[in-house]
Amino acid sequence: MRWLPGLQILARYDAAWLPRDLAAGLVLTSMLVPVGIAYAVASGVPGITGLYATIVPLLAYALVGPSRILVLGPDSSLAPVILAIVLPLSAGDPERAVMVASLMALVSGVVCALIGLLRLGFVTELLSKPIRYGYMNGIALTVLVSQLPKLLGFSIDAAGPLRALVEIANAIAGGRANWAAFAVGAGVLALIMILKPFKRIPGLLIAVVGATLAVGWFALDATAGVKVLGPLPQGLPSFALPWIGFDALSQIVIGGCAVGMVAFADTSVLSRTYAARLRTPVDPNQEMLALGAGNLAAGLFQGIPISSSSSRTAVAEAAGAKTQLAGIIGAVAVALLLIFAPNLLQSLPNSALAAVVISAAIGLFEIADLRRIFRIQQWEFWLSMVCFAGVAVLGVIPGIGLAIVLAVIEFLWDGWRPHYAVLGRVDGVRGYHDIKRYPGARLIPGMVLFRWDAPLFFANAEQFRRCVLDAVAASPTPVKRVVVTAEPVTSIDVTCADMLEELEQHLRESGIELRFAEMKDPVKDKLKRFELFDRFGTYYPTNGAAVDAYLDDYNVDWKP
Repeated sequence: MRWLPGLQILARYDAAWLPRDLAAGLVLTSMLVPVGIAYAVASGVPGITGLYATIVPLLAYALVGPSRILVLGPDSSLAPVILAIVLPLSAGDPERAVMVASLMALVSGVVCALIGLLRLGFVTELLSKPIRYGYMNGIALTVLVSQLPKLLGFSIDAAGPLRALVEIANAIAGGRANWAAFAVGAGVLALIMILKPFKRIPGLLIAVVGATLAVGWFALDATAGVKVLGPLPQGLPSFALPWIGFDALSQIVIGGCAVGMVAFADTSVLSRTYAARLRTPVDPNQEMLALGAGNLAAGLFQGIPISSSSSRTAVAEAAGAKTQLAGIIGAVAVALLLIFAPNLLQSLPNSALAAVVISAAIGLFEIADLRRIFRIQQWEFWLSMVCFAGVAVLGVIPGIGLAIVLAVIEFLWDGWRPHYAVLGRVDGVRGYHDIKRYPGARLIPGMVLFRWDAPLFFANAEQFRRCVLDAVAASPTPVKRVVVTAEPVTSIDVTCADMLEELEQHLRESGIELRFAEMKDPVKDKLKRFELFDRFGTYYPTNGAAVDAYLDDYNVDWKP
């Protein structure tokens, strides 16, 4: 059961969740079908392949996936990579194209599963809340802008939200907008937003069904040029082991690995973001195993590589999904449509689908908490804005890369220039305290009690050495001993170990001892491994013990 967290959730299923999951699953179905077909075509394979890559992975993820709400399927971020491999290797043969794409899905599944088994999902822990907000706001803007042309009844080829907005404005000015399609989409969006506060009313489902009936009844596709989904292909996927020979295997493996890494980056960040939003912990390594299982399932059932979907997940959340049962219902509904009613959604207007996605994108924006962050820590607010701009301008995947780079820089900056203090005794206050905060603190004559509030690692080694020497130089009395109160120091690396060795020698040549107090045992173990432990003499358990030992050793008359 540990490997099947989705099954554990379903085993503890609350019957009160069923209406929400049912409505969310049906709403999700109306989006899974056109999106699955569209992304399959964009990947260079027949449209029905996208539906196969929707049905089977959703069922696999419902068992293996740790997230209650994440939705998997064909994704726009994967389509260019898949197309780059499929197009030259398929030579225009649809069956061969499916084989190539399915093999890529298998490779991607193995890559994602290995990431999970090797427990590399910790990468998501590098992302702070402001960075996650920036990423999700960028995603929300990208998704919203991408749907505006569909809402207005035309299509564009621009890459990125800024270029897309320019092209949309030019298209509207050039008279390309279909205002009948816009009226349908705008009506759907308005109805969704009006009914959104009423959680018991499935506003999305009502709006989509109403738009479909209206377009079909008034034949708006024929009379007003409103674009509709059209009839679906018919049939279900069957198990098939894809293979096209060894000649193209290296290209497929490279492409599959690239797709796997893109899916890993996208899914890990999205999963962690929704885990924080919904306050439900998610194991990132299990998430990668589930993503691997979904890709393997897609590859074995004539599908294409899949990833998580920010837009479909947002739709599921907005529709009130409580568990992965919503995904199961969506997958089963798509399968039933393919078997029994491939023409049922043929009058569904594309502008209505765009309205559904836009309503979901609006729900992704995080504004209120960013205002709070701006008030209490402005540099983190601007960090979020840089991440937002990166996703909006560069695209989702480069934006994720930028977010991770910013997170690493943020972490290194905090450790590179940490807080440090020279400590003294404050009358009436127990312990030893920062003399900058307590200017009246009494210093121990001939001793510097120095506190460093960070791990010691390569980035702050020189800063530590310089700060210690500055504290010695600033002492009002000649220094005989420096005691580093090391309780905040949680680790030390080779670079800092070598720095400490050089610092100790430099101080010793000046007649000054270097000692440590309150050092943690794991840090002591590292000093022993670096063959430096005995070099620093006695290790004092407390600052008080260090001060008492110094007063006794040098017969200094000073009252603690």
